[in-house]
Amino acid sequence: MPVIASSIRLGLAPRSLSFRSLSTFSPSLAAAASSPAPTTSRYVRKTAVPIKPSSAKATSSTSTSKTSKFSPTPTPTPPSQSANSEIYDDFPDDFPLPSNEPIIDDYSHLAPSPTKATPTASPPLTNLPGDNYTPLPSAGGITGEAPVGEGNDWSSSFAGLSERPFPKEVANELLRELRPEDVEIKPDGLLYLPEIKYRRTLNAAFGPGGWGLAPRGETNVGPRIVSREWGLVCLGRLVSIARGEQEYFDPSGIPTATEACKSNALMRCCKDLGIASELWDPSFIREFKAKHCKEVYVEHATTKKKKKLWRKTKGPKFEYPWREGA
Repeated sequence: MPVIASSIRLGLAPRSLSFRSLSTFSPSLAAAASSPAPTTSRYVRKTAVPIKPSSAKATSSTSTSKTSKFSPTPTPTPPSQSANSEIYDDFPDDFPLPSNEPIIDDYSHLAPSPTKATPTASPPLTNLPGDNYTPLPSAGGITGEAPVGEGNDWSSSFAGLSERPFPKEVANELLRELRPEDVEIKPDGLLYLPEIKYRRTLNAAFGPGGWGLAPRGETNVGPRIVSREWGLVCLGRLVSIARGEQEYFDPSGIPTATEACKSNALMRCCKDLGIASELWDPSFIREFKAKHCKEVYVEHATTKKKKKLWRKTKGPKFEYPWREGA
C-alpha cells in the first residue's frame, strides 16, 4: 500500500516534483523554470512594393492570414493602397532617372555622308628599259669576289677533280710527317690527330680562305646518329668527297652533333691529300704505341672495377673517376 500511494502521488503532481528537483540542484534554474516563457519578437523589414490591381485583394488576404511561428502575435499588414496609386520601394533600380533630353536611337545621321571614289586606271609603263639599255657602272666589288653568274654548284659539281697536281710547296705542307707530340691516343688504344690540326695544315698549304667544305646533300638525322656528305674544295677545285657522322644521345645535342659531323667529314677528306696518312698505317700504329704509349691498370673510384687503359708515356695520369695504380 505505501508503494501504490507514493506512485499515485508522483503521477498526480509531476510539475511540483520537477520544480523540487530543479530547486535541489540550482536555485537559479528553478526560478527560470517556474517563470513564464518570455515573448520573442522578430524584426521584419517593411518595404512598400507596387500592387497590381488584379491581385490586390488576394495579396491583402494572404498577408493577413500569415502569422509567424516564432511570435505569438501576427505580423501587422500594411495599410491598404488604392489600385491606381504608384508605390516605389526603397531601391528603385528598375526605374530610370527622369531626363528631359530626347532619346537618340541612331547616330548614323550625325556622320558625314561618304563620297564614292572614282577608280582611276594605272598609268601605262612607258619608261621600261629597251634593247639598248646599259646598266650603270658599279663602284667596285670586293677583292677576290667571284663574278655574278659565274662559278660552280658544289652540291653536284665535280669541277677540277684530278685536273692537275698542286705546286710542290703545297704538297710539302700536306705530306709533312707527324710529330709525336701532335698525335693523341684514346683510352681504348686508337690513335688520332685533333681536328684543329687538320685545319692548320690546310691553312698552311692553301692559306686562309683558299679552301672550304661544300655540302653535297641534306643533313640526315637518325634516331642516334647524324650524317651528311661534304666536299673539300681547294683553290677552286674539288679535291675529295666524304660523309661525316656523329652520335648524339639527346635531341638537344643535334646542333653540336651536326658540327662534329662536319669535322669528321673534313678528317676523312684530308686522307686523299695525304694529311696524317700514317694514322691508317698499321706498322706506324704499332711502332708509335711501342715507343710513345703504355697500357696501365686503373681502378674505378666508385665501383672498384679494374681494367687496362692506354695513355701516352709522357702524358698525365688518369683522373677521377679512374685511379691509376703504382
